[in-house]
Amino acid sequence: MTAQSSTHEMERLALARPLFADDIALALVNPLADPPAPFATESACLSPNAVEKRRREFAAGRAAAHQAMGLLGLDPVAIPVAENRAPIWPNHLVGSITHTRSCAMAAVARKGDIQGLGIDVEEDKPLADDLWPAICSAQEQAWLRQQSNPGQLAKLVFCAKEAAYKCQFTVSERYYGFDGMELTIDLEARQYSARFCTDQPPFNCGDQISGRFAIGAGLIVATAELRS
Repeated sequence: MTAQSSTHEMERLALARPLFADDIALALVNPLADPPAPFATESACLSPNAVEKRRREFAAGRAAAHQAMGLLGLDPVAIPVAENRAPIWPNHLVGSITHTRSCAMAAVARKGDIQGLGIDVEEDKPLADDLWPAICSAQEQAWLRQQSNPGQLAKLVFCAKEAAYKCQFTVSERYYGFDGMELTIDLEARQYSARFCTDQPPFNCGDQISGRFAIGAGLIVATAELRS
């Protein structure tokens, strides 16, 4: 790893770290910098036909999760994949993993007050207009058209919905599409609220998950957490 790449990763971690409370550990690993090999039980979850890009991102995501466990004072353990493709966390932990071509992050916390975590990271590139209807509600699209940087903020909507979805999935284990939540975004406060548009037990239509976001260092990062 070069000094320049290390500095870039530190900038990215510094961007994301304030989005979570102090009792949540956050770690970052660069998939392009030869991430450590996953545990054997983790590697076994990959398809034998997985391409190199997929293998690197998977390894970096697991390495970030292992590092986050270490930040909590815990020995790292394997995080295999369930049949629904969701990570299987140890019973005493709750976590979330995300990765792009150039960045993998993992957030991990001890289960207790924290019931759900979500993090998503995306490259800071505009979301193409033709993808808006699949991601954004009519109200969200109307809000985007009022902004000076609608393509970038459409990517933010995608990123925030992914983070909120991961957060709720920890509790509900329910799948739904992008139309299952509608966002209200406060750009000045760098916060968002994701409102359930349908019942997703134990969540009811109208329930909300609050989250935070940051944009910088070539990334869009969104987080969410649920506390009891």
